[in-house]
Amino acid sequence: MTLTSQSDSTEHPSIGWFPTAYTILFALIGVMAVLTWIVPAGEYERAANALLGKDVPVPGTYQLVEAAPQNLISVVMAPIAGFYDPATYEPNAIDVSLFVLIVGGFLGVVTATGAIDTGISLAMRRLAGREKWMIPIMMALFAAGGTTYGMAEETLAFYLLLIPIMIAAGYDALTGVAVIMLGAGVGVIGSTINPFSTAIASDAAGVAFTEGILLRFAILGLSWLAAVVFVMRYAERVRRDPSRSLVADMKAANEAHFLQRRDTAAPDKLTEVQIIVLVLFVATFATMIWGVASQGWWMAEMSALFLGAAIVTGTVAWMGEKPVVNAFIDGARDLLGVALIIGLARGIVIIMHQGHITDTFLHTFEGWISGMSEVTFITALFGIEALMSFLVPSTSGLAVLTMPILAPLSDFAGVSRDLAVTAFQTAIGITNLVAPTYAVVVGGLAIGRVPYNKWLRFIWPLLIILSLISTGLLSAAVLL
Repeated sequence: MTLTSQSDSTEHPSIGWFPTAYTILFALIGVMAVLTWIVPAGEYERAANALLGKDVPVPGTYQLVEAAPQNLISVVMAPIAGFYDPATYEPNAIDVSLFVLIVGGFLGVVTATGAIDTGISLAMRRLAGREKWMIPIMMALFAAGGTTYGMAEETLAFYLLLIPIMIAAGYDALTGVAVIMLGAGVGVIGSTINPFSTAIASDAAGVAFTEGILLRFAILGLSWLAAVVFVMRYAERVRRDPSRSLVADMKAANEAHFLQRRDTAAPDKLTEVQIIVLVLFVATFATMIWGVASQGWWMAEMSALFLGAAIVTGTVAWMGEKPVVNAFIDGARDLLGVALIIGLARGIVIIMHQGHITDTFLHTFEGWISGMSEVTFITALFGIEALMSFLVPSTSGLAVLTMPILAPLSDFAGVSRDLAVTAFQTAIGITNLVAPTYAVVVGGLAIGRVPYNKWLRFIWPLLIILSLISTGLLSAAVLL
């Protein structure tokens, strides 16, 4: 979804200068190229790992090799090589990028049917008089979107639908923003089958994304519960005493702004076609889990699944050939940036590999973690990913950037790579609840008319709670 001018409000003047993830990643390619002229080139010996089905570095075997400094041509070629090897035409990130585009097309077709919008609208209507229960139900629905397909930018469409209802129920605009942003956010923190976080990070780490899924379900459940209790307590406090709202000074203005926008013409029920579409939507993700877990599916098969599901959905909810095709193209276009950033981020790793400095960094960190316990390692990894996600707020971009480097370190620390993936996704999920570099945060707050500083004041205790839940369960998993 394209942000309107409202999201560029002067309420956030401090973030306009910050470069995009594309600029940051391209700059990092340049930095890594410079480092190939400075950092000693070296390599580990590799040994086959039966569990992973690939060769992994052998600790203690690092040795210096002939330097291979990268030049300007290498820098420009790196994003291309991030998709496929120009010399051998072997794929690098092209399969993941294609999968992302096809998933975007599938979501575009499903969204065009109105099934998701109508389902949410009906759920809220049926809770009239029991509005407080909208909070856990709506947060569960958004969390389901976050954990299955990384619902993020799509949430921007729901603010003008939900916030008026929350205000009319006696709550405030911040409550509406929190239900949506935290609902989808905790889903991403506890990503189970999210193709843009768990699947890409697992692919980069060399493990199946189903590994560690039980731990992620536990993180998802506890994070959702903590967020729901946190939001419900705040909402009830505001309902009883509106002066305790963090946006109390904007109460009259927000009521005038949102209540006049309330949609009274929403459909009264789901059509038979929309019910079928929602069943197909759920069945597609269930089939993906089955295929990967028991049939050896990966990117090609999953891409074919979502392409087929888009065709079936478009046929069932027939809107005409051109509208269905346009919906698919529009959905793919919405995720084109994600697809491109995957190749760009992989280009950083390409430069490091071609310059033979990747193993040098691994050797440095091997020495650093030599006396580090497993619990200390997983906690340190969580912190590194949380800090990195401020600079690269894209889950897919950061996964491809960091996992090939950090996942092998978990081998040295005696921590399974699926735990490294879980540390990654929980860390970036928490950071992306507040990162001013993240369009979903800036856009959602702007639409909801919640100043950034008040959002920080509201959410900081929950950030600590979510961090403790994630690191606590990660530490327990390491010990077990």
